[in-house]
Amino acid sequence: MVVLNGLLRPAVAAASLGAGSFNKRAGSISSDCAAASTLPLSCSTDSSQGTCCFEAPGGLILQTQFWDTSTETGPTDSFTIHGLWPDNCDGTFEESCDPSRDYTGISSLLTEQGATSTLDFMNQFWLNDPDDGSNEELWEVNEWAEHGTCYSTLEVNCLPSGSPQGAEAVAFFEQVVTIFQTLPTYTWLTNQGITPDSSTTHTYTALTDALQAEAGVIPALQCDGSDLSEVYWYFNLRGSIIDGEFEPIDAPSKGSCSSSGIKWLPKTIKN
Repeated sequence: MVVLNGLLRPAVAAASLGAGSFNKRAGSISSDCAAASTLPLSCSTDSSQGTCCFEAPGGLILQTQFWDTSTETGPTDSFTIHGLWPDNCDGTFEESCDPSRDYTGISSLLTEQGATSTLDFMNQFWLNDPDDGSNEELWEVNEWAEHGTCYSTLEVNCLPSGSPQGAEAVAFFEQVVTIFQTLPTYTWLTNQGITPDSSTTHTYTALTDALQAEAGVIPALQCDGSDLSEVYWYFNLRGSIIDGEFEPIDAPSKGSCSSSGIKWLPKTIKN
């Protein structure tokens, strides 16, 4: 990673993800789970019953990244965060699992609980399409309420005694940022000689081969028409979202992009 304006920028890749799992604590709180290496991997059993130390039913975890060009958002040299989604192991998913924890004022929540560096990063790399609303609306409604509340390991009873209200949401946002920082998709593509261009087209295989060469696993590519618009990176998890081990895996299915004729359009806005 390199530091720019006090923020960790995902401009320089860590080593290949495929070499094994990684554990990068979000930082605000800890789970009471045993060492992650001793815990079962999500989706490794038929159990649909989640616990504080076993993520279920949403044990197929996606770190989803935007490449916005129709309404350009984020730096020209980086994908931006969409979210961290807990799909069920069969590819179905649940949404909006606990309306009682639909927290508002995410910026204030992060600030009050000492996660200002996470908030600073989000304001640069986790951005809503202005036509769809504010960044707060994206964080509150689309990501925390819709997806974050569905993690079994982030239920309130899983938190350390005395945790402030919303601590599990703070841990969620910290962990999303932490995982995103290990997935410098833009840099990985450019390392392989693939750069944004308005006329060049690519095959699906060429793009995923390039990313697999860097990351060690194959993501799923999503397109808006013929234009690359999102990349989905997949994980299973040992332990808690808060401080467990995320094990990168190949995408279980191909994304929506066609097999050929894919354009990775440039952003023209300034960093």
